[in-house]
Amino acid sequence: MKKRDVLNLIRYHSEHNDAAFREEAYSIAKDFDSTGDGKLAEYILALLSDANTFVPQSETSDFSSDFLSKETVAQHALPLPNAIMQDIQGVLNAIGHNAGLHTFLFQGPAGTGKTETVRQITSIMKRDLYVVNFSTVIDSKLGQTAKNIVKLFSEMNSFTQPDGVAVLFDEIDALAMDRMDSHDIREMGRATSTLIKELDRMSERLVLFATTNLFQAFDPALLRRFDAVIDFGRYSREDLLDIADSIMHDYAEQFHFIGRNMRLFHKIMTKMPQLPYPGDLKNIIRMAVAFSKPDDEYDYLRRLYTSVVPDGDQALDDTRKLRSQGFTVREIEILTGISRSTVSRELKETSK
Repeated sequence: MKKRDVLNLIRYHSEHNDAAFREEAYSIAKDFDSTGDGKLAEYILALLSDANTFVPQSETSDFSSDFLSKETVAQHALPLPNAIMQDIQGVLNAIGHNAGLHTFLFQGPAGTGKTETVRQITSIMKRDLYVVNFSTVIDSKLGQTAKNIVKLFSEMNSFTQPDGVAVLFDEIDALAMDRMDSHDIREMGRATSTLIKELDRMSERLVLFATTNLFQAFDPALLRRFDAVIDFGRYSREDLLDIADSIMHDYAEQFHFIGRNMRLFHKIMTKMPQLPYPGDLKNIIRMAVAFSKPDDEYDYLRRLYTSVVPDGDQALDDTRKLRSQGFTVREIEILTGISRSTVSRELKETSK
């Protein structure tokens, strides 16, 4: 990384030029990756990810907390299958029409869009979103976690405009699971019991969301405190392919130097034996695009192919293998960099 890169970052930040700032940051991450510092490159990309962007509370704010952090407004939501979207529309209707439902649990595997969806809902409803910081709530001192939970809810109920606020308990199971490390079942029970009592006392003008990857381990009494439970594990393979296309379309709009070829992109993704959930899909596609060569418009497709197709590196050296996977001569040219005439000749020779 050169001094010029740092100066550019500062200049773009001062000019509020977010697009240029992000492009410069991606370039810096790529530099680190090329010099063997992949961990730092991944860290920079994670900071740039919408899923991990937090801002500190303003000093002029009339609310401060040891347990809550204000989160930024969502910029892009992960696409969701129709079945989940219908449930989310129900959540929006319930909140918008004051239907008496104000506590919602989103459960499902990691990367299915639970937290992203909470951020998008609060953005649509024009509510400020505060996230619970479990590292400050959970305490090793006997009985202190329960006391902190009481303080947390006291702060939540003290919002001067609770109908303009939502609170997120992201991975709420951490509140109990971390307590298991103490080998003190009674302490874990105190924390859970206190959480249940405080949920019962919470202002109905507040909206509370919680997420969990460990739904099966949930205490039934705690589960009953939620007005609605949304299952985010309902993705078919076709859903995931459609979502991958949508994510790729967004990145194609952001990175103007890449060549748009959605047909080939989709075909590559179909070669992936097991498609991951949207969070991981977004990361795979982002890495392929962000680290691609700016002077090679289709480099991202090669990077994507080698990252998602088993033995992809070897396959790019074998035109016959690529042909057997259903790629056209033009698509093989894009993936290998070999001219169409050479590809056609090689295929004819191997077919004899």
